[in-house]
Amino acid sequence: MDKTNAMRILDAKRAEYEALSYPASEAVSALEAARLLGIGPERIFKTLVTVGRTRDHYVFVVPATGELDLRKAARAVGEKSVEMVRSKELLPLTGYVHGGCSPVGMKKTFRTVIDASAERLGTIVVSAGRIGLQMRIALGELRKALPFSLADLTEEAGREGIAPGPAHP
Repeated sequence: MDKTNAMRILDAKRAEYEALSYPASEAVSALEAARLLGIGPERIFKTLVTVGRTRDHYVFVVPATGELDLRKAARAVGEKSVEMVRSKELLPLTGYVHGGCSPVGMKKTFRTVIDASAERLGTIVVSAGRIGLQMRIALGELRKALPFSLADLTEEAGREGIAPGPAHP
């Protein structure tokens, strides 16, 4: 398996992770990725890129089983509001495509916040930077390559202010 930029960065930082792959030629939902990998969907986290009112960009990593609450996300980064980045802006901004966006190895380091639910899981699974490729990693190992904070970011879908966003890790 060819290593992705995210994996090379983790290797350079001597961070331990496990690469997981599934057959996919196009983006699948995070819930579908969990099914294809045979792991609990609460362990799959999707990487969502947003822009704040200040025009700064932020990365939020939330469980596949939840939805990003835009109000909580804005509060977590000290913004009045945040909104999802348009899909067409993702590649030039991050270097990653929709459905293969890893929190590690973006073109620039954006302030990153991971949902606090990750703390109790031991390991989480995030995109390794390519469609069909994920990586299982402990938060302590992830921190070696990516500065992040933890916050309560999710709410139940269907409420005002909730961004379903692309359901891709």
